[in-house]
Amino acid sequence: MRVTVLSGGIGGARFTRGLLAHLREVAPDGAGGTTAEVTVVANTGDDVWLHGVRVCPDLDTLMYTLGGAVHEGQGWGRRDESSRVSADLAAYDVGWEWFTLGDLDLATHLARTQWLREGLTLSQATERLCRRWSPGARLLPMADTPVETHVELEDGRLVHFEEWWVRHRAALPARRFVQVGLEDAVAAPGVLDALTTADVVLLPPSNPVVSIGTILAVPGIRDALATTAAPVVGIAPVVGGAPVRGMADACLRAIGVATTADAIARHYGRRGAQLGDDARDRADRDVTDREALPAGVLDGWLVDEQDRAAAESLVGEGWPVTVTDTLMRDVPATAAIAAHALALADEVRRRTR
Repeated sequence: MRVTVLSGGIGGARFTRGLLAHLREVAPDGAGGTTAEVTVVANTGDDVWLHGVRVCPDLDTLMYTLGGAVHEGQGWGRRDESSRVSADLAAYDVGWEWFTLGDLDLATHLARTQWLREGLTLSQATERLCRRWSPGARLLPMADTPVETHVELEDGRLVHFEEWWVRHRAALPARRFVQVGLEDAVAAPGVLDALTTADVVLLPPSNPVVSIGTILAVPGIRDALATTAAPVVGIAPVVGGAPVRGMADACLRAIGVATTADAIARHYGRRGAQLGDDARDRADRDVTDREALPAGVLDGWLVDEQDRAAAESLVGEGWPVTVTDTLMRDVPATAAIAAHALALADEVRRRTR
């Protein structure tokens, strides 16, 4: 089985960890791993230069989580971390006081930056980093060239997404999201192939606007997802009309999408379905900022038990929907969610035969 996952940071990393745990149970390789091939396409729109090094928050969160080194309490960064270097840089009045690089984490950024300056691509540098951590999945950046998400505030200022998200906690009203560098971007090597040759494609509960939405904005990726023969199943990133963690509601509000499981499903769109007037209006403000209406990318959708009304609304429109507990409390609970997602993919496959 070939499974491709589109992922942001914490939510996508934890889901993928649960997915791998499930696959080790149902498709073991006899050596503690799985015979399934899992590829994760990571958002790099949060990437930023800081202290002269290239920081890739989502890639690193995936790598640390799947490699067993993540700080579980935070969901990002390294466990047993210290911050002596950042503290000393602050004494020189260097850097951002609201964005601290841990000492162990800094080693990752230094290694990546050295390889990039030697001429390696981000994909190649990521592969080298993963040799140490053995994440159990192939990690691919969505693009090798820099694509950075910026936020246009209501007063017209443009700030990097990390500043809006970390420093201001998404409290400053956003007018729109701008992917700087998108016009020159192409999907990284292996990304389109991972989508078109997959047996299953999964969209975990990552931010639908600035994580999954940014990946979909890279030319070619949405089209590959819309036309792949694989079932495409997503998991709603909200429970009871609110994000489980983070401020995804602020991102959704900026593009005119309600923070509900059914509204987010319609924002992604169902493959082969016609867009209604409301969806067309939203598409005009979509993060992809394309002239053409975006193609739908989903075949099925998982929602939490608290959102049964949203599920019923989607089922009435012809959506294949599974209702289950979608809270990723621990690895076994997340493995169960992944099992439901794969089962829904099988159901979609049977329907289309």
